[in-house]
Formats: sequence, structure tokens, C-alpha cells
Amino acid sequence: MKSLAELQAIKDRMKDKVVLREGTGDMRVVVGMATCGIAAGARPVLNALVEEVNKAGLSEKVTVSQTGCIGICQFEPVVEVFEAGKEKVTYVKMTAEKAKEVVEKHLKGGRVIAEYTLKDENL
Repeated sequence: MKSLAELQAIKDRMKDKVVLREGTGDMRVVVGMATCGIAAGARPVLNALVEEVNKAGLSEKVTVSQTGCIGICQFEPVVEVFEAGKEKVTYVKMTAEKAKEVVEKHLKGGRVIAEYTLKDENL
């Protein structure tokens, strides 16, 4: 970085990602980022969610954030989707590819991907 203009350009590029993580959208997506989640691959999942939500133009509607331990370490990486007036959806054993599919089908299309969710019989 050699100038204030370059610093401003970096700030402008990163602005969308910060808004996604701190916004007040109608839908909140939370990724478990405790040591167990990170060790299981949660960081690429978080990055994929942020990038895909931005690409899909959902940044006004969806907030992506991270949290500590969700308490189901054997199912990491874990992603929870909170939407007003609906039950929480818990996606388990996520990958970046599955995260992209969740953005397209669930966050954008409104359809929960049941095969990726936590089922009571798994507990």
C-alpha cells in the first residue's frame, strides 16, 4: 500500500463483507466458529456464505455472523439460520459447496435443504 487512495480502495472492497457480518437483515445466518468448528472447516463455510450472499444480492435481507460453540461438536461445521416467525434451521457437517447451495435454495429460494439439517434421531 503506497497511498491513501489504495487504502480507500481496500476499504471499499471490504465494506460489503463487513455489512453482511454486522447488518440487521430479516434473516440471520450464524456459523459456529469455536475451536471445534474451525478445526472441522468452518472458516471456508463462513467465507462461502458471505461471498454467496453478496453475489446473490441478499445483503439487505441476510446477515451472516459467527458465534462460539453451539454445543454439538460432533456435527461441525454447524450453520444456524434464524428467520422471524419460523423455527431455527440447523445445518450440520457443512462444506463451502453445501453453503453455496444453502444460499441459493434456502436463503434465496425459501426451501430448507432437509438432508443437510440436524435431525432429532442424530442426537
